[in-house]
Amino acid sequence: MIVDRHLNQLHQALTAANDDLRVAAQWGRRLAKVLPGGARLLVAGNGGSAAQAQHLTAELVGRYVNERHPMSVIALPAETSSITAIANDYGVEHVYARQVRAHGRPGDVCLILSTSGRSPNVVAAAEAARAGGLRTWAMTGPGPNPLLEKVDDAITVHAAQTCTIHEVHLVALHVLCAEFDAALLAPEPLAEASH
Repeated sequence: MIVDRHLNQLHQALTAANDDLRVAAQWGRRLAKVLPGGARLLVAGNGGSAAQAQHLTAELVGRYVNERHPMSVIALPAETSSITAIANDYGVEHVYARQVRAHGRPGDVCLILSTSGRSPNVVAAAEAARAGGLRTWAMTGPGPNPLLEKVDDAITVHAAQTCTIHEVHLVALHVLCAEFDAALLAPEPLAEASH
């Protein structure tokens, strides 16, 4: 049956993604250190990945589970007027890079979601982010791919179907959010008394 095949593919991909999901947890803890201090998270992606970029933004600007301050997170695909103007004036390969140059500052984080890791506009966004002093992360499908060469850290989902890659990316985004919230709620370690 189709449902059994789909669930089997998803189960295999999730099992294989165990280490990558731990990377997502590390990212959540990292964001908990920088976003409350004024850093910004820029998120980009095409198609289904664009929808996931907006989903992550909703979780961090709104809330995932726990009530907390809103964080500065921008889903670049949601900037439709900017996207259409940039695509018209400069070409579609520049729609994210130009936004990264406009909104990103050193110390910010740019997360790029791409099932293929090959779209010129997301590769250009990673290049712009790195040049601007942003920390760069990517969630992609299987490597190698051009995007992986342009980022500081990455999660790669080893699955043949694009839908399965999206599903594992969503799990990774939720792990990131859960770790982010947990890190914000964790008590500050006591400083050792000087002797």
